[in-house]
Amino acid sequence: MLVRYLVGPRSPRSPWSWVIVLSAVFAVLQLANVTGRDTPDTKNYLSYALSLRGESKHDAAALTIDYACAGKASIARRNQSVHVVRFHAPSPTGRVMEECRRDQWRGVSKRLAAGETAGHTVPFMPPRFMRIFEVRPGYPALLVPFITAFGVTWGLWASSVVITVTGGVLAFLVLRTLRASTGVALTGQALFYVLPCGTTAMRPMTEGLLLTLTLAALWGCALVLEGRARAGTWLVVGSLAALFTVKHSQALFLGLCLAGACAVTGVRRRQWEGPLRVLAAVAGGGAVATVLLAKALHYPSESESLQDLLTAHFSRPDRTRLWPEFLHLEFNFWVEWLRRQLWEPLFLTALVAAAWGALRRRPAFAGFLLAAALTGVLNQAGHPDINIWGDRLIVLAWLLPVVGLPLLLEEAVRPRVRASGAMVPGPLRRDTEVAR
Repeated sequence: MLVRYLVGPRSPRSPWSWVIVLSAVFAVLQLANVTGRDTPDTKNYLSYALSLRGESKHDAAALTIDYACAGKASIARRNQSVHVVRFHAPSPTGRVMEECRRDQWRGVSKRLAAGETAGHTVPFMPPRFMRIFEVRPGYPALLVPFITAFGVTWGLWASSVVITVTGGVLAFLVLRTLRASTGVALTGQALFYVLPCGTTAMRPMTEGLLLTLTLAALWGCALVLEGRARAGTWLVVGSLAALFTVKHSQALFLGLCLAGACAVTGVRRRQWEGPLRVLAAVAGGGAVATVLLAKALHYPSESESLQDLLTAHFSRPDRTRLWPEFLHLEFNFWVEWLRRQLWEPLFLTALVAAAWGALRRRPAFAGFLLAAALTGVLNQAGHPDINIWGDRLIVLAWLLPVVGLPLLLEEAVRPRVRASGAMVPGPLRRDTEVAR
């Protein structure tokens, strides 16, 4: 039954009805955790959004601190409810809220009194650190209509749901554009929701938007390969432009990697087709434009980012031997990272299996999929901090399993379908006839 559903006769029900069902189920499940998903970075993005909405620094700080502390109190209450000794004790919500507000206001009040009121973000950290978030207006701008319509708590939750659901739909569209069956494409959508990319996208940070925009760029690449060059190229252009506003380093990484994928594809085919040349020019031009525009707008440089890393967010004096120390840390990081991955090799196994599936089933597109996944590795390499929650910096690499594993599944079930006599849908049927 599963085989017949995945690649058998098409159901009379529209594929989009299943897309909507999967999206709705995912959204309902997220009601289990409306609060407690935030990270320290969430305060910076939320205060930025409140400032764009017109709130004063003090009001933006009050709303942001209340949201962050409510999440912390919610986690404390849930943890105590299952603590084997203190589960019957009074709820710690009030105490945690009070302590959290006092701690947060202590630093913010001091900085506001010192005149640190420039920019859109509330000064939760030193100005040099906050400058990193000031140059990322894309995500806060997206939050504004949600927090205006639903308030801070529900607005952040709703925006995360919309971003994550959109990512799953884009995974479906990528696979359908590559002429995968409806069941295979729905598997990709479901994988986006259940793998760590879905969990990370639901946190109120930029990673969800980075995943969604990267998938949009991949959809554009798939459209180009399938003969819809104009639509695909414009989709890549729009994705790179949007990525610049969200996190310009990701726009740089994606532009470089997609341009490299175009070059590899051209060499492999021993010809540079017109659409492929245009796509390479767009991707490479996007990377160059990112560097030039970042310099023109005086965005923090890569050395400033490394100082932030090595000085614990500028809480210590600047490093004088910046690059040697960074490279030393980089080497140590990847040794430890690999040790942990070999201990629990799910991630590495998924990457290898997905790469095999993509290369076997869609070799022309596999280069672009691997390029998108590589941006996650580059992002992690730029921030070799083993203590950052949940490997969120490398989360873009999970896009490889999201798209590649369904293609591997398609490869695995196809011979069984032929043996059982089930009808093979359009694209697969044509492949079978050619093989015969």
